[in-house]
Amino acid sequence: MHRAAGVLGNMSKICDPRFRPFKVVKKIRESANITSFYLEPLNPGHWQVFEAGQFLTLRIPHPSGDAPIVRNYTVSSSPAETAFYRITVKREASLKPELPDGVGSLWLHDNVEEGALLQIDGPRGAFKLDSSSDRPVILLSGGVGLTPAMSMLKVLATQSDRRVWFIHACDSGNVHALKAETDQLAASRGGIEVHYCYRFPSAQDVSGGGFHSSGFVTRQTLQGLLPLDDYEVYMCGPPPFMQAMYDLLTGLGIDRKRIAYEFFGPASLLAPAAANDAKVAKPAPEEPIADTSNGGLTVKVQETGRELIWDDTSESLLSFLEARGVEPPFSCRVGVCSGCLQGLVSGEVEYIEDPLDEVPEGKILLCCSRPRSSVVLDLANA
Repeated sequence: MHRAAGVLGNMSKICDPRFRPFKVVKKIRESANITSFYLEPLNPGHWQVFEAGQFLTLRIPHPSGDAPIVRNYTVSSSPAETAFYRITVKREASLKPELPDGVGSLWLHDNVEEGALLQIDGPRGAFKLDSSSDRPVILLSGGVGLTPAMSMLKVLATQSDRRVWFIHACDSGNVHALKAETDQLAASRGGIEVHYCYRFPSAQDVSGGGFHSSGFVTRQTLQGLLPLDDYEVYMCGPPPFMQAMYDLLTGLGIDRKRIAYEFFGPASLLAPAAANDAKVAKPAPEEPIADTSNGGLTVKVQETGRELIWDDTSESLLSFLEARGVEPPFSCRVGVCSGCLQGLVSGEVEYIEDPLDEVPEGKILLCCSRPRSSVVLDLANA
């Protein structure tokens, strides 16, 4: 605890008003490798309303003592539970000599105790439960990917009568987090069904009967659970799990537009075959060279010379390009990861979401920017 407080004291000197101090008021072990942290702001006014599925950004001390790094952790508590956030984190050990992916989770698990202060940026993320819809919902998660599903289930159980299928896959009961909480929510009203799939169930799991299937979630599993309907799917988990589930869901006829997902990594990792099919099915439309005499804005891709007429209904430059068959890399889509950082040759943009870090001169984040004038983009990194 003393070690964590000392490091965080140095971090607090970094002048960035977006990061506010939150106190760890509870640290609860949820499974063999997953722990929850309950976070309260020192200033109650710094708690911000969030939507189920969104994440927080934490400043984490760099192992080498360099400038802090940032990591994102999904809120697993309900938006109705105000004044605190709960994040539920898997301890991700890594043997990589370079900066490991698990540096944040290792620090949280091993060094942060109740009473420590964390520097936190408010809720972000486009992976959100559509509370206005009345469609039945599939919450599909693998491993610690259950964190957004838990927040969504809390909303659905208490504020909706929609049918819900909560399907969770993990290795065994030893690493199954938040099971009792899930079961309690499912029992709180009719219309919520749970299914747990353990890849390697232990003898204790088998004797206790705490799971419903073993191995992997299969097409037969889903067909046995789900009646024909117009579902909305929210899924989160490791890339191999996401790839397999995406293929299964689309193979069962679920519209891709109804499948929302969250993971931090190249989107092309999700169902490569489906992504290739989508590229074939959505050839880049031929558009006329824009006539700028009427004041219309254009977006030009320097590498190809292609000049597109800006559609003001587009959410961002990233979504605008994607709709026209141009697929730059991205990850978070909310200005945190810099995965969509590309060159701006000329023109001006505005940001609809403030980037977490300062954007270098001559660069833009496609995911959260829109043109203020006609622009020329350098997508050499795409």
